[in-house]
Amino acid sequence: MYVQELEPVAGSLGLSALVAALPLVIVLVLLGGVRMKAHLAGLTGLLAAVLVAWLAYGMPLDQTASSAVQGAVFGIFPILWIVVNALWVYRMTVHTRHFDILRRSFGRLSDDPRIQALVVAFCFGALLEALAGFGAPVAICAVMLVALGFDPVRAAVVALVANTAPVAFGAMGTPVVTLAQVTGLPLDDVASVVGRQTPLLALVVPLLLVALVDGRRGLRETWVPAMACGVAFALAQFVASNYLSAQLADIGAALLGAGALVAVPRSRKPAPEPVRASVLTGVRSEELDERDPGREVLRAYAPYALIVAVFSVAQIPAVKDWLARSTQTYDWPFLDVAGPEGNPVGGNVFSWPIVSTGGTLVLFAGLATAVVLGVHARVAVREWLATVRELRYAILTVTSVLALAYVMNLSGQAATIGHFVAAAGAGLAFLSPVLGWFGVAVTGSDTSANALFGALQVTAARESGLSPELLAAANSSGGVLGKMISPQNLTIACAAVGLAGREGDLLRKVLPWSLGLLLVMCLIVVGQSTPVLGWMLP
Repeated sequence: MYVQELEPVAGSLGLSALVAALPLVIVLVLLGGVRMKAHLAGLTGLLAAVLVAWLAYGMPLDQTASSAVQGAVFGIFPILWIVVNALWVYRMTVHTRHFDILRRSFGRLSDDPRIQALVVAFCFGALLEALAGFGAPVAICAVMLVALGFDPVRAAVVALVANTAPVAFGAMGTPVVTLAQVTGLPLDDVASVVGRQTPLLALVVPLLLVALVDGRRGLRETWVPAMACGVAFALAQFVASNYLSAQLADIGAALLGAGALVAVPRSRKPAPEPVRASVLTGVRSEELDERDPGREVLRAYAPYALIVAVFSVAQIPAVKDWLARSTQTYDWPFLDVAGPEGNPVGGNVFSWPIVSTGGTLVLFAGLATAVVLGVHARVAVREWLATVRELRYAILTVTSVLALAYVMNLSGQAATIGHFVAAAGAGLAFLSPVLGWFGVAVTGSDTSANALFGALQVTAARESGLSPELLAAANSSGGVLGKMISPQNLTIACAAVGLAGREGDLLRKVLPWSLGLLLVMCLIVVGQSTPVLGWMLP
């Protein structure tokens, strides 16, 4: 049995924390400073974590390697299993051109560019984030806004800022699923706290978007539909994450937000010509004027309805119990780890939820989608394989980062850093979202930031007497605000709208909003750690 040690370097917690932080520092420097590709930075950081675990912490090399393999396996299943199948559904809609029909349907909801920004970037972007994530919402929504006549820079900024509130529950809940796994906290507990933080962002972001599109005039004239959209989105995200399913949080929020927006009479009024002239400086795509048969419009919406239906059925108690019984549990080979107190850690056991995991449910919905859209089986398989190929570097990045996180967690490196950070005491509540924000800003992924810092946050919380669930959730909630300034997302946005090389321009435009919203989230978490807002927590 390998027993974790908190102070393996010269019996000093400070020196041990400095050595334990080396893998994280290496990853962050390679990504943010050297601008190395994410998968190469992840693999380099993994090598550093293995060497620190073996040489500094004395973890046997076979157990160190086994920890890394378990992290990589978890990265593949269930994390990437969800992402691949969700993106596969999207690719089938593109192949059958039903995605174009959906885009035209959105364009006909309103000719007011401020409302279009809410429908496309906020609501539809949240739906795309729920299904795919990993930059897809920014790219797709930015292109759609340009097609509607938006200036490319404005379209990119709107798409980046909108991609905040849904991120924590993106890719069918992948970030919170990862957070629960690496921290050992129950998924429902973590999701419920995140669901009491990010909905507060949803109240603000729609108002911010109409201001970005049309300044004070836009805020003055369209605050009612923007507020209706934000409130509906926030309520749906709160209810789903706390009482239904974390995987359904963004889907329900996106659909309800769009419904509330369309229901407000002001949303359907024609935009004043001065507004259109000052906002729509680009050329509107003529393709948007095509008329689509009602039957095809329904088929375009069908994939998302099928996903909601499948996940809803999976929440029926009898079905949920049947799915849960399919979960297989194994003693992980070559791994026998105990915490500093001598108690076996949860990582010694590996659970494999074969059928009940979100990725398998999305696969079922995808098979039904293929039938509804008339996709031949051969084409469906080809698109699935093409999805895997498209994500090959993301797959390598996620597996390496998860392997790194597992080595750090099981060797005791994360616990050492957590005990050291706990010295911040009450200030830890304020710094917790900042750590998540920084992690996402560098890695471009809330999932990766949760994998890297989740266990550290929980350890620090327990040492300082704060709620582990609160700080774990704060890591994810703060992280979503780093998404808009991550080099990965900035590059995606620029490439999508033909602004290659102008990432710096976009960064200067979105950075103040990222920092401003981060400050708001920090104050929310501080309040939730005290009686002032403590009543908000479950």
